[in-house]
Amino acid sequence: MDSPVLDPIALSIFSSRLEAVCDEMGAVLRNAAFSPNIRDRLDFSCAVFDPAGRLCAQAAHIPVHLGSMAFAMASVVAAMQWEEGDMVILNDPFLGGTHLPDVTVIAPLFADHKLVAFVVNRAHHADIGASAPGSMPISRSIHEEGRIIAPVHLMRRGTLDERLLASITGDTRNPADAGGDFYAQISANRVGLTRLGELVARHGPEVFFDHLAVLNDYGERLARGALKTIPDGTYRFEDRMDDDGQGHRDIRIRIRVRMRDGTAQVDFAGTAGQVPGNINCPLAVVAAAVFYVFRCLMPARTPACAGSLRPVSLAVPDGCLLNARYPAAVAAGNVETSSRVVDAVTGALAQAVPERIPAASHGSMNNLAMGSAAWDYYETIGGGMGAGASGGGRSGIQTHMTNTLNTPIEVLEARFPVRIRRYGLRRGSGGRGRRAGGDGLVRELEFLSPAGVSLLTERRRYAPWGVAGGGPGRPGRNLLNSHELPGKVALEVAAGDRLRIETPGGGGWGSADRG
Repeated sequence: MDSPVLDPIALSIFSSRLEAVCDEMGAVLRNAAFSPNIRDRLDFSCAVFDPAGRLCAQAAHIPVHLGSMAFAMASVVAAMQWEEGDMVILNDPFLGGTHLPDVTVIAPLFADHKLVAFVVNRAHHADIGASAPGSMPISRSIHEEGRIIAPVHLMRRGTLDERLLASITGDTRNPADAGGDFYAQISANRVGLTRLGELVARHGPEVFFDHLAVLNDYGERLARGALKTIPDGTYRFEDRMDDDGQGHRDIRIRIRVRMRDGTAQVDFAGTAGQVPGNINCPLAVVAAAVFYVFRCLMPARTPACAGSLRPVSLAVPDGCLLNARYPAAVAAGNVETSSRVVDAVTGALAQAVPERIPAASHGSMNNLAMGSAAWDYYETIGGGMGAGASGGGRSGIQTHMTNTLNTPIEVLEARFPVRIRRYGLRRGSGGRGRRAGGDGLVRELEFLSPAGVSLLTERRRYAPWGVAGGGPGRPGRNLLNSHELPGKVALEVAAGDRLRIETPGGGGWGSADRG
């Protein structure tokens, strides 16, 4: 059956209204949250889905959150019974989550007693009950990473399950702050339901569904048109993770991308098996990274809907690093391995369209978690962006699968017993080339009281590569009191100790000796 006809202006307005729902949800979540991780770093995402769990719209938040939700929502919503006033909470990476600190809250929208959509938000909680600060431990099993929440009703017909919420927050170091963040997520969904309900009521559910069908078909046409500009062929690439934090090094990620008539078939056969350390990925995280790269090659106004994802298919061997089996440790898969998956996809596509693909960026979220029995903090630190044909890489920013801000020094020093001794660019760390890669960052902290610290970092051994003859960026370094640390480590620090994190630079583009 052909999709209904909708003129371009009406379609654009409908798409923008859906995106505005997500934007307003994000504004409420940010303003109501207690923790710097959500309020200041903006480590959260918001989206709208149809009754089958297919993506309708999303805000420009965190790529790894949004792509993974788009991939996993269908199975989550199919497994639950939904009524008006319900909200479901989850973080289980093997049942629709990413890693345990990312907690998702889902709310259904009903119109005339008919399920018409879902509003969803996902936020990173600095503490989800692991023994290590920041709930980002150097783990060997998911059970070491914190509280696992299988999909369960947090609210039923408008009534909050206070015992469940108290049980979850009671596992954290600061239940009051954790509770505030969960109430912020609930509030974000409530405003999303209100605004989306107004949009549905404007025309009625059936017209709303008709408009969604048109939007998805339009997104698919734009996506196929963009992918047709990549020459047909099969492109292969291989990259490696530094280590898994448990003594295993040089962990291979192998990819084959087959482009054919506006479609992309992405196959990770030959990738290393899952490892004891926590760099394993659930499949949804890998899908997010793959979708992200292809979305970047589409026109800027391509709607963020299920239709735009249709031309991309994914094959990942069961039990490998990128499709790990329970109870694999996955805390760093969401933040570190996802970054390397982006590098693998772009490395393959650079063989087809090097003028459109940048060099590798810093390739790590440079995760720092720290705290004690009284406080808990987590942050990611930016680095150098890879250069492209049209310009040099940018310096000192978050790239690819993360889209967070830094925590302002004033907030960090006011809230926690640390002092920032240095925060600036790591000059000369970007790769050389006709277009130089961006420089990484140097962030040095002095601890004012004893604390536990965990570092989950990559690109400390394998440098970010260049494209079209460009040179690699410099690998990163971690140091405690001037002594070099491993890329993944847990340690105890004393008052007066100084931790210095030097993040990688981005790769360069083009040979430096060419005009």
